[in-house]
Amino acid sequence: MGARYSHFPHKADMGVRGFGDTVEAAFCAAATGMFAVVADLRRVRPRDDVSVTCSAPDLELLLVDWLSALLREADTRGMLFSRFSVLIHEQNGGFALSGAARGEVVDRERHQPRVEVKAATWAELAVGQLPDGSWVAQCVVDV
Repeated sequence: MGARYSHFPHKADMGVRGFGDTVEAAFCAAATGMFAVVADLRRVRPRDDVSVTCSAPDLELLLVDWLSALLREADTRGMLFSRFSVLIHEQNGGFALSGAARGEVVDRERHQPRVEVKAATWAELAVGQLPDGSWVAQCVVDV
């Protein structure tokens, strides 16, 4: 199956759902889906790497922390990200994530951003394994 994402409507916001063969792939797909809300990611070159680390007591909160950290980095650096990598491991009864986002500084003419994603929320938050053994990671993002 690899990794893929989809969007689902949620009132004035947007749901983001990532799928993958592993939980890490699902987290990467969710991040891809979140930035695909902002712009056509085929236009975003994966030029610069930004490291991200976070931890949380469970996978659902780790997803929100991961997506929130990516939004902070994008906002602080004026960037859009189009490629992601993640390692997740258990730590002190919870989970820790170390990851990287690859992208470039926003070029409004080339990237033509559509909307701003303000936050990842706890709405419809879920991370779990599907009956076929693949993983899904989803939440609603505030646009």
